[in-house]
Amino acid sequence: MMRISLGTIVAALAAGTFAVGAHAQSAAPSANKGNISMCIGCHGIAEYHTAFPEVYHVPRIAGQSPQYIVKALQSYRSGERSHPSMRGIARTLSDQDIASLASYYGGSGK
Repeated sequence: MMRISLGTIVAALAAGTFAVGAHAQSAAPSANKGNISMCIGCHGIAEYHTAFPEVYHVPRIAGQSPQYIVKALQSYRSGERSHPSMRGIARTLSDQDIASLASYYGGSGK
């Protein structure tokens, strides 16, 4: 199992928060490179585990059903799902962003 220092986690979360905020202010409503890279950073790494808020396996999203991806992101955005990082990210996404991401990851298998 990979060990990550608390300092690394805090720095990564701070950078992610800044990137999400900057993206939210300038994003066009599409699955642009900013949205795609925001997801792939965690969900594109085979066997990736994160330590915030607890240690758990991060699922790959490529190849998931587009409908599942839409429902999951909408649930994070509304607060129905409670993962803090995903809620923060989903709140920056428009309905069009969510549909585009679901189409990209659900249709491409990347």
